[in-house]
Amino acid sequence: MASIHGHEVLHMMLEAAEGFPSVEALVAAIEERFGADARFHTCSAEGMDARRLVEFLTERGKFVPLESGFNTSAEKICSH
Repeated sequence: MASIHGHEVLHMMLEAAEGFPSVEALVAAIEERFGADARFHTCSAEGMDARRLVEFLTERGKFVPLESGFNTSAEKICSH
């Protein structure tokens, strides 16, 4: 199974203008889009499941709070 770059998840989040009400909702959306067994990597980590990827992105400040939940912004996505 090929690994999916975390940027793909951030771009998926941008498509959801209303954002996500909770971490659980984001994990469920990732698993629905990419599959429950999908594995993810970033520029500095690999082999993550959806929940660990969300934790990783949270730790790196990739999410922006909204009135009812959170999302990301294009400025939070590195361009390489």
